[in-house]
Amino acid sequence: MSADFPLAILAKAPIPGETKTRLIPVLGAEGAARLHAALLCHTLEVAINATAAHQITLWTALDHSHPLFLELADRYDIELRAQPEGDLGDRMHRALSTMKGSGLLIGSDCPALTPTLLAECHDALEEAEVVLLPAEDGGYGLVGVRHPDARLFQDIAWGTAEVMATTRQRIEALGWRLSCPARVWDVDRPQDLQRLALGFPRLGRCLKVE
Repeated sequence: MSADFPLAILAKAPIPGETKTRLIPVLGAEGAARLHAALLCHTLEVAINATAAHQITLWTALDHSHPLFLELADRYDIELRAQPEGDLGDRMHRALSTMKGSGLLIGSDCPALTPTLLAECHDALEEAEVVLLPAEDGGYGLVGVRHPDARLFQDIAWGTAEVMATTRQRIEALGWRLSCPARVWDVDRPQDLQRLALGFPRLGRCLKVE
């Protein structure tokens, strides 16, 4: 690994009934939480192979001292920070604003991310002010900025199919150049589970239905 750039990861604690709620009808509350935990562990493995550990911050939610968070911090020697109050845009802006230099922010449910893709996204910030990985559901799986600006995340209907389109409008209004190195998918709906099982057998083993 030769890259060395700031990387923020937003993640909820894997509490049954509080995470991956759209998957509960298929996996049950415990199963959905177990899958969420496995996806987070997978994300950290990708992150640690993309950039230096001291550059990684795991922004926690629900239970900031959850045993999994503490285990991951100890295993990888990464920093833990509590997500602030506010909507998703507020929390993303806060995470990006704490970085020294241009950096990336991701969630924990996009297994299509790889160390190579993360490095490519950061490299894209040399030419563009913002980099995004559009997701198939209309959102995006990664955002990177050269200089954080809260206006990028204002008045967006988070969780809808219009997130990416609205964000493009914000970028145009700011006069920024945008780079989208790839299109990705995340694990959020029952129809995503078969794709996960086929593409990531290790993660697929978490899909035992209760």
